Amino acid sequence: MDAIKRFGSAMIVPVLLFAFFGIILGLATLFNNEVIMGSIAAEGTMWSSIWTLIESGGWTIFDHMELLFVVGLPISLAKKAAAHATLAAMVIYLVFNNYINAILTLWPDAFGVDLSQGVENLTGVKEIAGIATLDTNVIGAIVISSIVVWIHNRFYSTKLPEMLGIFQGLSFVVIIGFFLMIPIAFLVAFIWPYVQQAIGSLQGIMTSAGYFGVWLYHFLERILIPTGLHHFVNIPFEFGPAAVSEGLRVHWISNLTEFSGSTEPLNELYPYGFLLHGNIKMFGSLGIALAMYYATPKENRKKVLALVLPVTLTAIFAGITEPLEFTFLFIAPYLFALHALLGATMVTVMNMFGVVGMMGGGLIETASLNWIPLFGNHSGVYVAEIIIGLIFSAIYFVLFRWLIIKFDIPLPGRKSGTSDKLYTKADYKAAKAGNTSEDTTEEESFESEFEEKAVYYLRGLGGKENIKDVTNCATRLRVTVNDPELVEDASYFTHNQMAHGIAKSGKSMQVIVGLSVPQVREYFESKL
Repeated sequence: MDAIKRFGSAMIVPVLLFAFFGIILGLATLFNNEVIMGSIAAEGTMWSSIWTLIESGGWTIFDHMELLFVVGLPISLAKKAAAHATLAAMVIYLVFNNYINAILTLWPDAFGVDLSQGVENLTGVKEIAGIATLDTNVIGAIVISSIVVWIHNRFYSTKLPEMLGIFQGLSFVVIIGFFLMIPIAFLVAFIWPYVQQAIGSLQGIMTSAGYFGVWLYHFLERILIPTGLHHFVNIPFEFGPAAVSEGLRVHWISNLTEFSGSTEPLNELYPYGFLLHGNIKMFGSLGIALAMYYATPKENRKKVLALVLPVTLTAIFAGITEPLEFTFLFIAPYLFALHALLGATMVTVMNMFGVVGMMGGGLIETASLNWIPLFGNHSGVYVAEIIIGLIFSAIYFVLFRWLIIKFDIPLPGRKSGTSDKLYTKADYKAAKAGNTSEDTTEEESFESEFEEKAVYYLRGLGGKENIKDVTNCATRLRVTVNDPELVEDASYFTHNQMAHGIAKSGKSMQVIVGLSVPQVREYFESKL
């Protein structure tokens, strides 16, 4: 399970780039739409040319997703010399595709694919870095990159005889991968056409599951957040072939101009009710935050507002919900279960009213890729979405506030007259000895807040000798420790808002840092 979590967090590294490029394409589609912008956006105008130029840059990530995942995974999964692992993954992936190209060129009849007909005339085939090869999508990229990381972690430090020393390290990894890719390429050339057929069948099963499939997808995407495994639910749909071969994100964005100019029902143009969980982040977070605020005694509401407002705005606008959700997840997990149930139900009701699209992020992504470019011909769908969302915000508010008060859940500010300071074990031990922690420690200077947090987390996780490996996802520092008993409790990490909390699962620790986690991880690793 630790390995699966580590792999899941590694996948988020390349995914973090998609939000910006998706917004760029959404804006380009909007500003190049004559229906919305008028004659200024007519083909051949300077305005149109500028936005066409910008759009071409926006497609860079989506046209080369395989390369992005090949390069992105080793950054997190390599246990040493990650830069060398990244280069090895890129080289070996290109070797793999060249082998596929040669196999299909030499034996087209045996494998049922004749590349001489041209990539544009064949299905299941595409060009990757100029190489005509089978379209194994991000699945192939992830598999090959994972194999390379395994080779790297196992053989990078292998000591060869002095006369062969030039082939050590990176070269040795590439040499092993070079020869290993031959049988793998033959295997893929043989089985992948069958996999593509299976994917086509899977698409039919999912679409035939109807609203239940939509509900189940969104329930799992939310309920799995504490485990960090929710990426395994949405990534195959968003970037992989679980629903359509190129992934729902690329499929939606590439057809956005057509959708914006059509008056046909949106759910007929795009009959997929997945990737709508951004509505849970927007409307669900709003209801939860209001409930937390109004369930707090009046004398403490200003303090709670200062805590809840920034994390709620982050959830609504950026779609990063962990800082808000982790304020109640471990204190009252049944609230989180209710959150998943309500969120999945809300999204399913929206889908019943025709809501579809690319809404996996927050308000910024939802507006730029859906509301703004499509409102002209599909305003009714989005009005219904907002109305349903606000109704569920009210349901969230009523149920959460009632449960918080009913069970006296000790959320921040709930206990009137208590200090808002959270004490650490060091504070306790110092007080027991008749001192304060401030009297027994020297003031440390750090070059940045990131370094300060890295040092603080390292101490709380038992010191560098207790750290086995470290990686991160969008908001969490994920660490495997040798002895979980040496790890401080949650109050240590939330002290002075140093972190939003910590999730523990055996030897796997997830410190909820926030969006600055990549910078914190760099300092954390340097301290190791």
